[in-house]
Amino acid sequence: RRLRTDRIELVLVHSDGNDLEILRDSGVYQTLAELKREGKILAFGLSGKTVEGGLLALEQGDCAMVTYNLNEQAERAVIDYAAAHGKGILVKKALASGHVCLKPGEDPLRRSFELLFGQPGIGSAIVGTINPRHLTDNVRTVAAVLTGS
Repeated sequence: RRLRTDRIELVLVHSDGNDLEILRDSGVYQTLAELKREGKILAFGLSGKTVEGGLLALEQGDCAMVTYNLNEQAERAVIDYAAAHGKGILVKKALASGHVCLKPGEDPLRRSFELLFGQPGIGSAIVGTINPRHLTDNVRTVAAVLTGS
């Protein structure tokens, strides 16, 4: 009621690192599947920390949130699985929490967005910022990457 809607578009379970235990033993995914059948939510998934958890989350749910950036690409198998099976991927830490290190003269923002949006299977990236200039730079750069300019 407080959200003024009769359904929620997406519910993510956030993992503390025990992805498989959460998915297999907690009952949360079964509850979310029932809520989806009832039409109360449209999709559900896991914001996990392991490849195994991400894969199981996609087998049983609709999407997974993974860490994927220029520094960390261990969850690439989850992204590939999602692309092959029509599942959703949200990327967290897309800009490596501002810690991307490249050679002098390389633009880490542009390279990051090229990596993300050049990868089939990635539907969205969560990008935070602490100041308006960063937000402006992010929007301008991602627009250039998506339009090929």
